[in-house]
Amino acid sequence: MQNNTFSTLFVGQNLIKLKEVDSTNNFLKELVSKSEPLPEGTVIMADNQFAGRGQQNSVWQTQAGKNISLSIYLKPSFLPLDKQFYLNMAVSLAISETLSYFITSGISIKWPNDMYYLDKKLGGVLIENALTGTIIKSSVIGIGLNINQTDFPEEIAQRATSVIQILRKEFQLEVIMEKLFAFMEKYYLVLKSGKFESLKNRYLEKLYAINKPAYYKKDGRVFEGEIIGVEDEGRLIMKVDNYQKSFNFKQIEFTHTK
Repeated sequence: MQNNTFSTLFVGQNLIKLKEVDSTNNFLKELVSKSEPLPEGTVIMADNQFAGRGQQNSVWQTQAGKNISLSIYLKPSFLPLDKQFYLNMAVSLAISETLSYFITSGISIKWPNDMYYLDKKLGGVLIENALTGTIIKSSVIGIGLNINQTDFPEEIAQRATSVIQILRKEFQLEVIMEKLFAFMEKYYLVLKSGKFESLKNRYLEKLYAINKPAYYKKDGRVFEGEIIGVEDEGRLIMKVDNYQKSFNFKQIEFTHTK
């Protein structure tokens, strides 16, 4: 357990740094199941995460020591189960506001919670909730952000970017983390106060490709659609051939070509 000088009430006040771990989410979940109750806001950070995971078990690739790979422990038992996507919104907004503090334009949230600069991925989020009945007992928020990485594996190089590539300047990870923890706490407290409509409106304002015709792929077929909103449960609302349709996570994917 390490005490820190972050100017937050609870997020990041208990920071555990690891040299290497398979996944900070896995490590934190194991810690929660084994130990005495952890303080809310505990953060696990790793220099090297060799099996980081994205949504639906996709792999998150990162260079050791170059990027932010961390997990935050929260206890949103106040949140109704049918509103759990609002935690996703709060987390996505916190990260987007952090990035926008350093990169003044071009930051957006690609549904459900990838971080984009223009048309390239800057980072992603994996939220894992533990439920007791209809109560969200705890949440592990995994965050990966490309900060000082200058090259990427060939298969993702066209679609990925980093803060150093955008600003041509290297950053100390702690400088960005300090902002991240402050914004995370801010939006978590907004969520706790029940300002759901305000969160959703802000999330939609930041949503990548909203109200713009674009190409998407479903079951191997490419179609043109326009994102017009997000349901409370997190499904994406789109206009397709003048009809309104809803899509679940991983049901559709963005594509830049017809």
